[in-house]
Amino acid sequence: MRKAQAKKLPLAPDGRFNDKLVTRFVNNLMWDGKKSAAINIFYTAVDKVSKITGEDGYEIWKKALSNVTPGVEVRSRRIGGATFQIPTEVRPDRKISLSMKWLIRYSRERNGRTMADKLANEIVAASKGEGAAFKKKEDTHRMAEANKAFSHFRI
Repeated sequence: MRKAQAKKLPLAPDGRFNDKLVTRFVNNLMWDGKKSAAINIFYTAVDKVSKITGEDGYEIWKKALSNVTPGVEVRSRRIGGATFQIPTEVRPDRKISLSMKWLIRYSRERNGRTMADKLANEIVAASKGEGAAFKKKEDTHRMAEANKAFSHFRI
């Protein structure tokens, strides 16, 4: 186990929107260290979103991210030989991580020609409160609600 917690490295804001959140999203999107490819995919997807909706693609992406962000999740905990699913609040940093990872994961699973197309479609769906990433958030909240009886076991 570590003696001290690892320090978080500061992220540089991206070139187009000057936002650290975009850099973080691109880092999650990236495969095999191909950052320029991931950046191109993201920017193309944002352009396609603005073409589809007729609004600012960046704002739609932020709205989609906030729609997919979970508030509570369940954590497994063993108590007296039984495993309980205990609902807990999600840490602010983890909220962002989960929402980004869900958006990217369900974009990859979508049908489409390119990753930019898939990501754009998932972003548009999530901003409207639809799509697989939004459904994942709803399922997570539903699971926490169903296990509310075990919330007194909270750590």
